[in-house]
Amino acid sequence: MDQSEFLARLTDKDAASACAFADRIVRESRESDCWYPYLEEALGLLGHKNSLVRNRAIAILAANARWDAAGKLDAVVNAFLTHVTDEKPITARQCIKALPELAAAKPNLIPWIRTALEHADLTGYRDSMQPLILKDIVRALQEIATPEKKAE
Repeated sequence: MDQSEFLARLTDKDAASACAFADRIVRESRESDCWYPYLEEALGLLGHKNSLVRNRAIAILAANARWDAAGKLDAVVNAFLTHVTDEKPITARQCIKALPELAAAKPNLIPWIRTALEHADLTGYRDSMQPLILKDIVRALQEIATPEKKAE
């Protein structure tokens, strides 16, 4: 599969198909580095206008972090962490839930991850969403502090 097909499938207007493809990538990436060659393309999707595409990119990047000996994610960790307070609360929650997996694969990023979580400004979210996001943050911080509870 070439890069353009990879991107086309992840950004497909058929959300169910794109989501199923992303789920497959995440599942397979937890077992092997077969999707790591597409890391640059996934990184590019972090800034996509569609929040569902950003969600897919976040999950794919977290699952591939374990194969990132080249440090590509390290170089863009701040861009990744901006999604802790993404404009869409669902994307923020997906990012927060992905952080323990990222931290387990890249312990050197834990200080940045902890800082992003501990300083997340939730005031931009509806009052009904703030407690849910805060609960996600607390859970992620607990999982990061307890390595044996690695996210899978």
